[in-house]
Amino acid sequence: QLQFVESGGALVQPGGSLKLSCVGSGFILDHYTVGWFRKAPGKESEGVACLSSSDRRTYYEDSVKGRFTISRDDAKNTAYLEMNSLKPEDTAVYYCVVTKISSVQAMCAIKFEEYWGQGTQVTVSS
Repeated sequence: QLQFVESGGALVQPGGSLKLSCVGSGFILDHYTVGWFRKAPGKESEGVACLSSSDRRTYYEDSVKGRFTISRDDAKNTAYLEMNSLKPEDTAVYYCVVTKISSVQAMCAIKFEEYWGQGTQVTVSS
């Protein structure tokens, strides 16, 4: 059974930084493409960053390009999302997801309705 534990979310001021972590269990991360998705109140879920396993290709949603960096440590079965220059519109619950989809763009385009983990809350406000 796939399980995820996301952490690292917090309340930060605009312009601040956070690093999210996602520890997976019940699977081998090295076999999957990993992605970070977010869900804000009143908005549909969106993929913000995805990272493939084999060739380490990345995809970023336009609004986070240049500010967010996705990474992975397969030995630790852990994925990360480093977020800089945070904006109020980044406020959301962030979740990590794994799939066998090799295309990072296709994976990040999926509109998930449910997630495996509980997510971690990121609030950007002054």
